[in-house]
Amino acid sequence: MKKIYLFLTLTTLSLSSFSQGGLKPFKVDVSVGYAIPGGTGSKGGVLFAVEPKYAVVNNIAVGLRMEAAVVARASGYNSSGETMNVDVKASGSYVATGDYYFSENYSFRPFAGIGGGLYSIAAASVSGSGTGTVGASSKFGGLIRAGIEVSHFRLGLEYNLIPKTTLDGYDSYGNPAKVDSKNSYIGIKVGVCFGGGPK
Repeated sequence: MKKIYLFLTLTTLSLSSFSQGGLKPFKVDVSVGYAIPGGTGSKGGVLFAVEPKYAVVNNIAVGLRMEAAVVARASGYNSSGETMNVDVKASGSYVATGDYYFSENYSFRPFAGIGGGLYSIAAASVSGSGTGTVGASSKFGGLIRAGIEVSHFRLGLEYNLIPKTTLDGYDSYGNPAKVDSKNSYIGIKVGVCFGGGPK
């Protein structure tokens, strides 16, 4: 009976300390970084993201990532086999996210996460052996990511998987031709977390 009493007492104390401890559930991540687009001849650019989050438990947070990425150019071959360059100005995204933190120690928290949502692809133009344009469009895509948080600072690596865009244009002979532009990109990000932290 004494052992049962001792077990119940320790369990109650543990649950009490857990409920009084932990981290503040709401925070906002603000990040900047470098975007590396896919495709031959592509050139990286800058990105900026804001992501409000809510921790449903200490190790799991859900949020909404709003990001803008600016990249330079991708090149490829059209349906006539000619080289064409695609200039893309910017893309934006609204992605629902979920992160799992491998530690509750706020001074060092590795994490991994996934997400899915809407990516807006800016209008693009085609140049090179042929010409053409494509208007702005929206596509559903997803992301996977991993990184660390050290107190209020965040470092992460993300892969944004976005379906390609097919551009209609003309080859150098004036015949209709198509070229595929890859929209997926890798983001290397550093940021600051506002809010969160120990209760």
